[in-house]
Amino acid sequence: MSDWRQQADRIAADARGRRGEDEAALFLEGLGFEIVARRVKTPRGEVDLVAHGAGVTIFAEVKWRSSAANWVDAIDQRRLTRVAMAAELLAPRYLRAGDDMRIDVIMLAPGHDPYHIANAWMP
Repeated sequence: MSDWRQQADRIAADARGRRGEDEAALFLEGLGFEIVARRVKTPRGEVDLVAHGAGVTIFAEVKWRSSAANWVDAIDQRRLTRVAMAAELLAPRYLRAGDDMRIDVIMLAPGHDPYHIANAWMP
């Protein structure tokens, strides 16, 4: 594949990811959460969304797939571990006093409601 084609594919994938994160943010806001950060990078990995709710701070991984049938392959232990390690580094910055902390996964596909796995990481 040519270099320009690979670059175009990466740009398109990034745009889909951003749209997915926007949709996931709206979903969490509809549940009463406030989005406080997006795409926070750390040396250990990236957290797509950080949200505050009643007594909880969520570090969310968002996965966009072309169909809901592909959700089964969207998240695995390796990816969850990476998000959890990043969240551990970010907790001092975003975790509010007295809040619980959790890692959530939000999976999205065209024509389907978001599939939300609350507390997906249980060390």
